[in-house]
Amino acid sequence: MKIKQQPAYLYAALAILFWSTVASAFKLTLRHLTPLGLLFFSSCFAFIFLAAYHLISKGKSAFADPLSNLKKSLLAGLINPFVYYLMLFYAYDRLPAQQAQVLNYTWAIMLPIFSMIFFKEKFRKLDFLALALSFFGVFLIASKGRLADMKIDDPLGVTIAISTSVIWAFYWILNLKDQREASQKLMYNFLVGSVLIFIYSMVMMASGGQGWFVSSGKIALGIAGALYVGIFEMGLTFLIWNNALKTARNTAIVSNLIFITPFVSLLFIYLILGEPIHWATVAGLLIILSSNWLQNR
Repeated sequence: MKIKQQPAYLYAALAILFWSTVASAFKLTLRHLTPLGLLFFSSCFAFIFLAAYHLISKGKSAFADPLSNLKKSLLAGLINPFVYYLMLFYAYDRLPAQQAQVLNYTWAIMLPIFSMIFFKEKFRKLDFLALALSFFGVFLIASKGRLADMKIDDPLGVTIAISTSVIWAFYWILNLKDQREASQKLMYNFLVGSVLIFIYSMVMMASGGQGWFVSSGKIALGIAGALYVGIFEMGLTFLIWNNALKTARNTAIVSNLIFITPFVSLLFIYLILGEPIHWATVAGLLIILSSNWLQNR
């Protein structure tokens, strides 16, 4: 029985490793691309990768009934990648990587709450307590431990980062209702999203708004970073994680391993970006994850 479970743990470990690097990749790439540029190029790369994977695994039937699939992906593609990642990249552009990364993890508490709303589960006193704990952790991180001052350095950036968890929770519920294969859903979602992002980019640039590049100096580095994000954040890693869940004998145990990611990510942020990890970031993260554990008891 242990042998059967082993592939699931290997897939999970690989997914955790890849996802742990992307916060650092976001910050490095945003030195060369704007949030909109990172979103456009990484979404396109994710679609190309997923389309190639789907074609190799399915052959001629890979793109059967495209109109129906596009219709099913209209709302999902609008939410993710378009709205979700645009907000996430703006949050990373404004905040230190450690803050943006940990605040984004409030999806762990938002997801059960959305499940209660959409699936009409009972809202317990324990849920209110978990939610209160989670937001205390958020404020601890946002204020960098300055609770007495009640001061947040970048309220807009913090609001955007927290809002991504709401968007992600809604997308996850929507995704549960879509019975298509994971790679197929993702492929069409990123196709729809990439088209919407391109249209939005053209409108923004035509009206004098921000373009895709921070400067014309190191465009190649920006494109390379977007390629990494498109594959290891948006495409390949989701497929690896899906394999971990499909091959797991105990899905609950494997799925909970995802909460190792923010801690490993903080290590990469320290080593790669050189950000000193604030004690309030670690304490807030522990509070947020503890509130999720409390809610799921």
